[in-house]
Amino acid sequence: MKVLLAVLLSFSFFLAGAQNQRDNSGALIGLDFSVGLHRPGGDWAARFGGHGSLGSSLEYFLKKSNFILGLEGYFLFGQKVKEDVLAGIRGPEGFLISNDRSVADIQLRERGFYVGGHFGKLFRLSDFNPKTGIRLTVGAGVLQHQIRLQEEVNVSVSAISGDYKKGYDRLSNGLALNQFIGYQHFSLNRRINFYAGFEFTQAFTQSRRDYNFDIRSADTDTHFDWSYGLRLGWVFPFYLSDKGEEILY
Repeated sequence: MKVLLAVLLSFSFFLAGAQNQRDNSGALIGLDFSVGLHRPGGDWAARFGGHGSLGSSLEYFLKKSNFILGLEGYFLFGQKVKEDVLAGIRGPEGFLISNDRSVADIQLRERGFYVGGHFGKLFRLSDFNPKTGIRLTVGAGVLQHQIRLQEEVNVSVSAISGDYKKGYDRLSNGLALNQFIGYQHFSLNRRINFYAGFEFTQAFTQSRRDYNFDIRSADTDTHFDWSYGLRLGWVFPFYLSDKGEEILY
């Protein structure tokens, strides 16, 4: 991970600062990589605890207006699952029995993703740096989350093997709305480019499984899932217009 981060940073410095630019007013395409920490609410909070996210987005910044158009995708992961879907098949000590009659320690984890598009605007704080200021975006897409049944290596339990897992994983997805407000910085020499701020998500999800084995019924309700949290991203800018640039030798 450290080696990958070093390579990405070096690549950014090479692309953005090789000619010692001193102007960032042009239109640009930004490729960013970000991390987030979130707290769930609504029906989401009844099933899972806090979760993290890793993702990327591709954005187009207009030259004069600083309007933003973008596409984004995030992988969601969490350690805390409040709903023990395996309670009915666990033994007295909380373990399952594997096919070879040994004890199987099956852990429950949260997994999911969000993909969508967004638009917004960067409100500059001064004329000195036209690409730095308050960033505001709104978007829509698809949110999905589920329970991952994490088995031990070389341990198999027939009750949750293959397609049987689908009866326990609570796979749910649906339309989601997303908002972000925070600070975005593009340096004049184009080398330091990042954003940080608050992110909010609201989703209208439904179960995509026909039957849940543990409760012996289907979940046909529509759920309202929402979350709030922080997101920090590093941006690799590709400028499309360099009129009036100053090149220092």
